[in-house]
Formats: sequence, C-alpha cells, structure tokens
Amino acid sequence: MPKMSVPDNAVLLPIDMQQAFDSTPWPRRWNEAVDSNGLALLAAWRASGRPVIHVRHDSVMPGSTLSLGAPGNGFRPGFGPMGDEALVTKGVNAAFIGTDLDLRLRRLGVETVVAFGISTDMCVSTSVRVGANLGYRMILVEDACDCFDQPDGEGGVISAREIHRAHVATLRAEFAEVLSTAKLVEALQRPAAA
Repeated sequence: MPKMSVPDNAVLLPIDMQQAFDSTPWPRRWNEAVDSNGLALLAAWRASGRPVIHVRHDSVMPGSTLSLGAPGNGFRPGFGPMGDEALVTKGVNAAFIGTDLDLRLRRLGVETVVAFGISTDMCVSTSVRVGANLGYRMILVEDACDCFDQPDGEGGVISAREIHRAHVATLRAEFAEVLSTAKLVEALQRPAAA
C-alpha cells in the first residue's frame, strides 16, 4: 500500500474549536485528547507552510453559547487564526453553506481539504459530506475530533464514543479518507506526490 502524502496546497480546516463546548448545556464529551491532537496537527501543518482556514460557528439562536459576543464563541486556547490565516464564520452545520469557503478553496486551487473539530457527528460530518459532494478530496483526522452523548429518543443515551465511531465509519465508507493525527503529521513530512 503506497504511503499517503499531502499536496502542498491542501488546506487544513479546523471546525468549531470553540470554548462553549466545555460547559452546559452541552452533554458529556469523550475525547480528552481532542485539544492536544488538534494543536499537534495545527503546529505540524503551520510548520509545513500549507494554508489554514479556520471555521467558527456564530449561532443565530437566541441565548446560544455559540452566539457572537458570548464567551463560549471564542476559540479554545491555541486554536484561533495566526498571521494571515483565514477565518470563515457560519450559522449552520456545513462550513460550505452560506459562506465563501468553496470560493476561497477554488481560488487557491485546492483539491484536498483536511478537517477536524467539534463535533464529529454534526458540523464536522456535515462539512466533510458537503465538501466531498462538491468534489474535494476530504481527509478526516478522527482523533482530533470530539462529540457528545446524545439521547436515543427512547429514554436511553448513546455514548459519545459510539456516535463518533458510527460517524467516522460512515464518512470513511463514502466521503473521506480517515487518518490519525500521528499518520497525518507523518504524511506532512513526506514530499507531496506530483
């Protein structure tokens, strides 16, 4: 099996790495390594000189912890844009809907988008699916994602870990290549395929 490489113009897309997800009303998350893995990925990506486009959810729902101006709307420590890194703000689950993300990527000549963030089953999954439908090669860094316990509608709860596993499996089946942080960082150190 050939070793994976990352094109020089691939874009890293950190999705909704925001502070709100650490407090109520958000349920329990499972991935305690989401921040450390995301920061390691971001550091390796920046060191490679490839472009980053950050995505932030600016909720339009009254009282949302993700509303613009709410403390939770801010980026988690270390995850905000640096230098000339771009920021795309969205009000729905998909980073491509109601934003200029697709236009930005096309102007950069991007064909490969590497995504991670919160939450696996909502904004990350939706963005990866739409990106794939638009013709991008999508790569999901699964251990730099996190999600929440969810009610099953029958009085029980589906654990965040199981929700994550199911969504990653579905994305892998049709919409994205799935890698760990370590494998993606290793791939960044290889010359891009011609």
